[in-house]
Amino acid sequence: MAQQRRVQLSTQRPTSTVCVLGTELSLDVCGSAPKDAVTFHVQGTPGVKVYVVHDTQSVKLPSSVSRWPLAAGAEVLLSMDALSKDVGDEKVRISYFGEAGGVPVGRAMLYLTCVEISLDADTTRGGTVSRTLLDKATWTWGPDGHGAILLVNCDRDDPTAKMLDNSDAAIHSYDDLKDMSQMVLRTRGPRTIFTGHRLILHVDYSDADKVGVFYGGNSVALEEYKHVLGGSKLAYTIKPSRHQEESIFYVEGLTFPDVGFSGLVAFHVTLLESPEKGLLETPIFTDTVVFRVAPWIMTPNTAAPLEVFVCSVDNNEDFVAAVGAVAEKAKCPLTVCPPLENRQDRWIQDEVEFGYVQAPHKTFPVVFDSPRDRGLKDFPVKSILGPDFGYVARQAPEGSSSLDSFGNLEVSPPVTVQGKEYPLGRILIGSSFPRLGGRRMAKAVKDFLTAQKVQAPVELFSDWLAVGHVDEFLSFVPAPDRKGFRLLLASPSACYQLLKEKQEEGFGEAAMFHELHQLEQGHPEAVAGSG
Repeated sequence: MAQQRRVQLSTQRPTSTVCVLGTELSLDVCGSAPKDAVTFHVQGTPGVKVYVVHDTQSVKLPSSVSRWPLAAGAEVLLSMDALSKDVGDEKVRISYFGEAGGVPVGRAMLYLTCVEISLDADTTRGGTVSRTLLDKATWTWGPDGHGAILLVNCDRDDPTAKMLDNSDAAIHSYDDLKDMSQMVLRTRGPRTIFTGHRLILHVDYSDADKVGVFYGGNSVALEEYKHVLGGSKLAYTIKPSRHQEESIFYVEGLTFPDVGFSGLVAFHVTLLESPEKGLLETPIFTDTVVFRVAPWIMTPNTAAPLEVFVCSVDNNEDFVAAVGAVAEKAKCPLTVCPPLENRQDRWIQDEVEFGYVQAPHKTFPVVFDSPRDRGLKDFPVKSILGPDFGYVARQAPEGSSSLDSFGNLEVSPPVTVQGKEYPLGRILIGSSFPRLGGRRMAKAVKDFLTAQKVQAPVELFSDWLAVGHVDEFLSFVPAPDRKGFRLLLASPSACYQLLKEKQEEGFGEAAMFHELHQLEQGHPEAVAGSG
């Protein structure tokens, strides 16, 4: 349904207004009628489509009816299909008649200027911004869905910078711009019409701290791009150029979906009509486009590796060499975290998890930093964050437990569960049984994972383990048939049976873990007997 606006008329002086392409104007024919008028006649110039609504029926003019009764509910609707060449170059005249007919008892004249105002983004997800018939103010998921996508600008394109790209209100490189989504404002029609009107780009107060918008005007020089919207800036006045019909804005996300933020952000452009001095400006048209901030997506270990990370600590040279040999065979780059950076913390799988963000115009990996914060706590920011490699973290203000380490965070390959498809898999986290106490993943981390929506988390009972990580008893591996993967699941009962067999074979006094001096000696009988 076309956007509609009510216009008041006057028989005392002509009225002028703007008709935005694609909208309708409703003329208040009864409100401006002289007291003794009983009928009216409508006439418009060729560029105006005029309809009379009477007795709930809409009649397009011209028609066989020349005069219409001024009954309650009588309405005149008009629209325009072509842009005006000059201000007020089309008009509509309302003539009012009394009981005797004949000479009109009053006339109301309306001068019209048709302009185009459109706020657009890549709502078709094709990689470019174009005009579309899709509803820009709504957003739907899936390959057949529509709606623009926004990336959290959480990488660091300038290696010399100390913060993430979205941590300040500045653009430091053209690569920074490439991470942002374009939003295009199109204005066509007589430029002088904007002398008496104001065009405002604005964002809702609740969304302002989630986004940043930059505008460079007609320039391509990096220093000309200014932060115009977001944070404390809720509105920006646009001055359409005489020589340019499109204004390109660059939009960055500041935060991922989370508790209290669905990920949806709406931008609006509003045309304000400037009335006589002393009166407030009147909004006469608004166009809206909605973006969704792209979720953080975790990658399964069944995907082809792109880079391998390993820690070098005391006495693990052989292990590092073995991992390097496998990485070389797989033609995959190897990054070794040295002792000075890991501070003898070898558990890099527990410190970080890798994922990515994706929009039609850009995809880049994002490392998720766990709240465990041991020896490796500075490694993600110092050595992983960089150009086109983003960073996100969540803290555990209540204090972290072993279940907050990311060995307790896995994701399945694509699955279908009870008819519902999860094309990006489902996240698996270890937890304790409800209502029985025990350790649980930090609320901030779990809430973050749930808010991403696309990999709905599943909680598994892992608190029975000393460390309590899901990767201690399950892993997914590629397979050539069926679903394309297998789930490898460790069996405590099978382990128990093996220990019992060794005990029966005469190895009941054999020491376990004797090479690990930090641990107390254990015996198969003790392990088997504790089952």
